[in-house]
Formats: sequence, C-alpha cells, structure tokens
Amino acid sequence: MRRLAAALCIGLATLAAARAQAPAGKVTVVTSFAKDVTDPYKKAFEKAFPGVSLEVQNRNTNSAVKFIEETKSANATDLMWASAPDAFEVLKGKNLLMKYQVKAAGIPDRVGTYPVNDPSGTYFGFAASGYGIMWNERYAKANKLPDPKEWEDLAKPVYFDHVAIAAPSRSGTTHLTIETILQGEGWDRGWRSIKEIAGNFRQVTDRSFDVPEQVNSGQVGVGVVIDFFAFSAQAAGFPVKFVYPSVTTVVPANIGIVANPPNRAVAEAFVEFLLSPAGQEVLLDPTIRRLPVNPAIYAKAPADYPNPFKDARFTKMISFSSETSEKRTDAVDTLFDQLITFQLAGLKDATKAIHAAAAALEKKDNARARALLAEARDAIAAMPVTDAQASSPEIRGAFTGAKEKTARQAEVEQKWASFAKEQYATAKSKAEEALKLAR
Repeated sequence: MRRLAAALCIGLATLAAARAQAPAGKVTVVTSFAKDVTDPYKKAFEKAFPGVSLEVQNRNTNSAVKFIEETKSANATDLMWASAPDAFEVLKGKNLLMKYQVKAAGIPDRVGTYPVNDPSGTYFGFAASGYGIMWNERYAKANKLPDPKEWEDLAKPVYFDHVAIAAPSRSGTTHLTIETILQGEGWDRGWRSIKEIAGNFRQVTDRSFDVPEQVNSGQVGVGVVIDFFAFSAQAAGFPVKFVYPSVTTVVPANIGIVANPPNRAVAEAFVEFLLSPAGQEVLLDPTIRRLPVNPAIYAKAPADYPNPFKDARFTKMISFSSETSEKRTDAVDTLFDQLITFQLAGLKDATKAIHAAAAALEKKDNARARALLAEARDAIAAMPVTDAQASSPEIRGAFTGAKEKTARQAEVEQKWASFAKEQYATAKSKAEEALKLAR
C-alpha cells in the first residue's frame, strides 16, 4: 500500500508538472490570410492543445506591419503570419521580431531557389507559394480567349477588359508578383510588361481574394494570383486552370514571433505546430491547398499536386531577392497605384487606341504610322524614376509608414500621377494619329 501510494504521488506530481509546462491561454496572431486558411489551423491547433485559444486579427500585409510597429510600446500581438518575406525583413530590420530556434525536423534549407527560413532565426517558412495566371475555362471558351502561358500573353488585344489583379499596396502576394516580374525582367522592361498587361485590366481590386472569387464566378476571365487560390478553387469544383509563367518564383509564406510577445510559450507552440507533420498536413485541406515545406507530406497529397522538391519547373524559377524588394517596397506599390490603379481609365483608353492602330496596320502597312505606334507604346512604358532612384534614401524617406502622409510623400505621389496622365494622353494621341494613317 505504501508503494502504491508513493507511485500514485509520483504520478500525480509528474502530471501536474506536465500540465504546468503545457502551453495555455490566448495567443494573438496578426495575419493577411483569409478565414479559409486560418479557420482550419485554429481548429487543429486548439484541438492539439486543450486550454489554448488562437485569436486571429486579419489585416493586409502592409497594415499588419504598420500595426505591429505602432503598438510596439504596449505590444499585444504574439505572431505575424503572412506570405511576403520582405514584410518580415522590414519587421526584422526594426527589431520587431524575436529570435527563436525551431525544433521541427524534416524541413530542408531551400524550396526552389529560396531559403525556407530567415538565416538569423526571426521568421520561418511554413508553406511555399508561386505566382501566376488563373483563368475560367467556361469564360475563356465563351469569349474565345486562348490559354495564357506567359505574362506577355495577357498584353495581347484579345485579353482587353478580361483581366483582374489586386493592388500590390493592398496585397502582399500581388506585391511579390509585381516584384518578381521586375526582378526577372529588369526595372524598365519589367514595368513595360506590367503596364502593357495593365492596359487590359478590367479592374484593380482592394483585396487579393476578390480576384479568384471573380474568376471562379465568371465575372472576369483571367486573374493574376498566387497559386493556392487556383488549387483550392479546382478542389472545390470550379472550372479554372492555372499556369506558372517562365518569369516567376516560389517563396515561403512565413510565421514570426513578435518581439516581447504576451504569451511566448503558446507562440512558440504555434510555430512548432505549423512545422510539425500534423500542421503541414493541414495545408493539403481542399480549402487551403498550399505547398508544404516538409517534402515527406507530399506522399499524402493528391496525384496532381505540385511538388516544388521534385517538379523541374520550380528549379528553373528566378532567384527572388527579398533584400531588393524590401528596399523599394513603398516605391513599387506607390508607382503601381499612381501609374495604374488610379490612372486605369486613361491607360485603358491609350491601350485600346494602340490595339486599334495595330490591327489596322496588319491590313494596311504605313511606315509613319508604325513609327507613331512605337512612340505610343514607349510613352506608356516610360517611368518617372529609375531603379536606383526608387531604392534611394530620398525616395525611401518620403514613405515614413506614419498614419498621415508627409508633405514629401504627397509631392512624390502627385508628381508620378501627373507624369502618368501626360504619358497616357500622349500615347493615345499618337495611336489615334497612327490609326488615321493606316486607314
């Protein structure tokens, strides 16, 4: 009886110690991910750790970064969870992320050409994502649209008014797409391609998931999206297809512990859960369909599931530089808005005129008209700043991240907007003159 009593006491003491060490309480995560991603993880994590609650605060990536910075003196956030690695670089540079040594095993150093984790240990990749083109097959058939394969395909006249994209200033994943094109093609050629495609946009949306929703429903034919939007739509039975263009990349979506977290133990537990086999398997959920960073998980994936660790397409993708992106994030997002989002009507008018003149020249050639058409295209492609200027301290200093715009930021935005208006008006005029000569 004494031995039994002693054993019971030891067992109860061990259980009490285990419970004392087990994570408990509320953990708060700020994320750009939609409920389709966060809800399955909340359910799985809370089931794995009884007594823990995951509070999800949804903000777009730029807003999340600013929120963490603005609340650092009285931090109530435990985790930052988003796709854009350059956003984590911004937080790391401002000492707003905590260093942590991950315990999870089985995850390689790289996915495609990109490091899975931050080498300094402040944020960690939990899923991989690529960027490309999604389209609705029924819409395409009804409107006689060919299957796109490359970014430049979307600049063809046949796609005019059939393409949608989210604003990179509102969507971290769209920012990565735009930055990928700029890094893959170079600053001037990249912006030329982006603006040629933009001339065919039907609209620029405020939220990244508006684009796949519109493609799924057939409101628009083609969307520039992150891959998992298409994969989850296909799993749900929507008639959509997706392609990775040649100029694209695959980078990790990330998780990082915010400096001075209110509940460090649970924050660390959530990071480990995301990277565990159980957490990685959640990515295969039909509502999520992201690419796990643990290669072993693909054995449980559907037969047609992309595998960045075996598929040759991923090894050919460009090497994305988050450092380059971080230096010019504000400039790239603002340029897109001032040259495209807020000037879309003028850009579309000029593009429509160029399409008409090009079609007329196919029927009746005219040397002067072709020269004017080339000048019109160059006018659209022109940029108000160079690559070096966009990354310069002068331009970076104009965007302070404050709630209110500085006078310098307003001045820069107005200058770029006026530049775009003038260039698009010039392009339209030259294209219309070319059309007259070709008739």
